[in-house]
Amino acid sequence: MALSLLILSIFTFVELNCENLFDCQHDSLKNDTEYLPDGVYHWTRTRYWQKLNRVGQTVISCGEKTCDDGGSSMWQLPDMVALCEVENDTVMHDLTRRSLLRNARYEYVMTSSPDERGIDVALMYSPASFRIIGCHSVRVNPIKEMRPTRDILYVSGVVSSGDTLHVVIAHLPSRRGGESQSRPFRKAAAECVAAVVDSIYNVSSDAKIIVAGDFNDYTQSESIRIICESGMADVSEKAIGRNGAKGTYRYQGEWGSLDHILVSRFLAPMVDDCYINDARFLIENDEKYGGVKPRRNYLGPRYLNGFSDHLPLVARLRFE
Repeated sequence: MALSLLILSIFTFVELNCENLFDCQHDSLKNDTEYLPDGVYHWTRTRYWQKLNRVGQTVISCGEKTCDDGGSSMWQLPDMVALCEVENDTVMHDLTRRSLLRNARYEYVMTSSPDERGIDVALMYSPASFRIIGCHSVRVNPIKEMRPTRDILYVSGVVSSGDTLHVVIAHLPSRRGGESQSRPFRKAAAECVAAVVDSIYNVSSDAKIIVAGDFNDYTQSESIRIICESGMADVSEKAIGRNGAKGTYRYQGEWGSLDHILVSRFLAPMVDDCYINDARFLIENDEKYGGVKPRRNYLGPRYLNGFSDHLPLVARLRFE
């Protein structure tokens, strides 16, 4: 019985940038023509379904082996997965209902943002370990010269222990045009994330909060500092992989983590571990710079039949 309670108390949270999980249908209101069968990426239904199953494989690999009361081993899937770069409800329905994850019984909520390419963020969760109370999107109002960006997703619910968990998912503006030129845009979005955190604390000073996503910035960057100053800690700051990954993303041979998991001060003591899942099938040898790199799906317009240019972050929390 003690073993069973221990299993139930571990809550696995995953953050993953899927690298352009688009469907094959044109949305006339979005600039998604690159990801169509006749687009530059030749995004066919075959490639789409392969991609869905690649995402499913990635999520499954973020689970862990446990034992039931009889001592038999079993694979426990993540309880919650924050996803970036998902196009719409169609891809999330196919991912949860028709891909390798169809038997996992995941539910999901997502944003519907003004992002010009049509990409959004989503939260996939197991209803067996998280009962949703409510959710809503928060619009990031563009500042001067800033393109419309992804909405912030806020979700609240109750975990198996009875604790209320608040989850905030963000995908901050990219570094397009240069880091310094785009920095004010990420700052504006980070201030919006911090405002959401502040609003949670205003209602409950001891709230258990997770903020996660692709911030297109590093731990020392201003955007992360702004969010941390709202009462959050970057528990993924020192996360590394077990097979050579020193960050979630690699550019010209240099590792860096653009993805982050931050938690509130009352949740931080419950974080048992936070690491990068660099399972062998998610990485490949970096022939040019040495070491390994994420096994991405595309390099420019060249199809590589990989997984993602980002590796997933995994945090294991112990609710008591």
